[in-house]
Amino acid sequence: MDLAVGRRIRDLRRAKKMSLQTVAARTKLSIGFISQIERGLSSPSLRVLATLADVLGVGIAGLFGATPNDGRASDGVVTRELQRAELKLWRTGISKQLLSPAGSESRLNLFLVHLEPGGNTGDEFYTHDGEEAGLVLEGEMMLTVDSETWSLKTGDSFRFASRRPHRFSNPADDAKAVVLWVNCVTAAG
Repeated sequence: MDLAVGRRIRDLRRAKKMSLQTVAARTKLSIGFISQIERGLSSPSLRVLATLADVLGVGIAGLFGATPNDGRASDGVVTRELQRAELKLWRTGISKQLLSPAGSESRLNLFLVHLEPGGNTGDEFYTHDGEEAGLVLEGEMMLTVDSETWSLKTGDSFRFASRRPHRFSNPADDAKAVVLWVNCVTAAG
């Protein structure tokens, strides 16, 4: 999975005609670290992926690769369960399935986020372009936005501007959390 995400980041960077040095300067990440991500040698955190997506001018969904289709075109309207692109951040215990059609240039994307017990985005807050909202479908999630933290349980929902520093986690020791998550990236320009 790290290799597929790395290749996608490299392809986006090259399509934007950006050097590793330019991306490093804009993300405040080292050239070596970005190179390792692109070669699939390093597993980036969600915070790092959000930063790279912003610099590359795409939403997080833009880092998901295309998925094989079943031979039936959907014109970017329908995503079948077996066609879902998935991003597994195995080191952090988080996986994100893209429920929106992959490869679309839509600013609105829908994800199914799975948080393993103890899974989290890390101690550092992160920010990115856009707005997000979600609904906890199963389990419990701790959400921190700015300096306030909420414990969200099944049925609870949230919404905030993605430029506000945030992080999230599953505080449970024995149960997975599942969150329906929406990201809306602001228009470029």
